[in-house]
Amino acid sequence: MTKLIDLSHNIINDMPVHPYDDSVRLYQDKFLKADKYNNFRLEIGMHAGTHIDTPMHLTNREIFIDEIALDTFIGKGCLLDVREENVIAYKEEYSDIVSENDIVLLYTNHSDKYGTEEYYTKHPIIDKELANFFIEKKIKMLGIDIPSPDRYPFEVHKMFFNHNILIIENMTNLSELLHIKKFEIIAFPLKIRAEASMVRVIAKI
Repeated sequence: MTKLIDLSHNIINDMPVHPYDDSVRLYQDKFLKADKYNNFRLEIGMHAGTHIDTPMHLTNREIFIDEIALDTFIGKGCLLDVREENVIAYKEEYSDIVSENDIVLLYTNHSDKYGTEEYYTKHPIIDKELANFFIEKKIKMLGIDIPSPDRYPFEVHKMFFNHNILIIENMTNLSELLHIKKFEIIAFPLKIRAEASMVRVIAKI
């Protein structure tokens, strides 16, 4: 029996966004009684909520997210439990867990702080040794329940981007995968000409 787990935050009006970003506006502009139909409008940056970053975000690579092969966004999932780590470090056992073309998820439990200032200012970061391990393993994507794998000047971001590894940020519900050995990740972005996209990430068990 197939089970689907939603790993994405809801898109709502005035939702939490990074301090660098503009507010999200989601509002109804047409009403059935007055206009004969209902309609909503959305004004949002591509990095609000759960989203995918591509190399174009921080490098000179001029490939929009709608030009990236679809099979990049679907694949075997792999969860690493990295709770209580302020700097997420490499561990030897990861060599037997992570495989080439995996979509690797890091469960920090920091998503519990989503909606607070601390979520953006005190999140864990990824050690460069671990980043290099993922690069050597040739993973497809890295998914995290934090707003960023690093801080300015975003060297870990660029390490991944220089090796065509995409990053899914602001995930949630990763705790539901803790004891699941085999699952698939489906994370198709909008077909949009931009350097990132909001995404609804699903784990298929």
